Amino acid sequence: MAHILLTSGPTRAYLDDVRYLTNGSSGQMGAALATAALAAGHRVTIVSGPVSVVYPKGARVVRVTTTAEMLDACVAVLPKVDGVIAAAAPCDFEPASRQPGKMPRQGRGISLRLQPTVDIVATLVQAVREEGSGQRRRWFVAFALEAGGDRERAIAKLRRKRCDLIVVNDIPAIESTRTSVCVLDHDGEVATASGTKTAVARRLLGLVEKRLIRPC
Repeated sequence: MAHILLTSGPTRAYLDDVRYLTNGSSGQMGAALATAALAAGHRVTIVSGPVSVVYPKGARVVRVTTTAEMLDACVAVLPKVDGVIAAAAPCDFEPASRQPGKMPRQGRGISLRLQPTVDIVATLVQAVREEGSGQRRRWFVAFALEAGGDRERAIAKLRRKRCDLIVVNDIPAIESTRTSVCVLDHDGEVATASGTKTAVARRLLGLVEKRLIRPC
């Protein structure tokens, strides 16, 4: 059985100590994947952004808020796991500076300068590569939310991040109990799945077990 690191939910990018940018990721897919993995006998550590979803009791849950905190928590757990399923939707951009306190309301608008956040999955993959060939191999499954389920963009992300698989879903999946996904490897399509997130999570976990998790 494997020890799986699972990222889940959104992160927040703070403008000041009160306001922040985020997205509608609910953590439902992360919870469903954790439930499926535990049912199959795997160990699960979840690094989760702020969500109201309830994770299964058998999983260890590390709560974080920002993208940087999610990366730090994943880096701390990475040496102990066999693979990573990155189902979280961390903020891709953050304000270039965070104002302390609360910005006062103004009669005119304000302009924000945003900068890219760190790519969590790509950073974790690079960290494993830098360990050297003497260390055990770890596998990586990324998620990509693409308008219209754009496979070309997803394949480009897969290659850039150097993951083993990427799960492509579409905008309607946000905050929904149902989803439709396409799983891709470096050669093209592997599988598709549609239905409740619980059912799709079981399908995805089975695919990961077949292709990436080696029997003990």
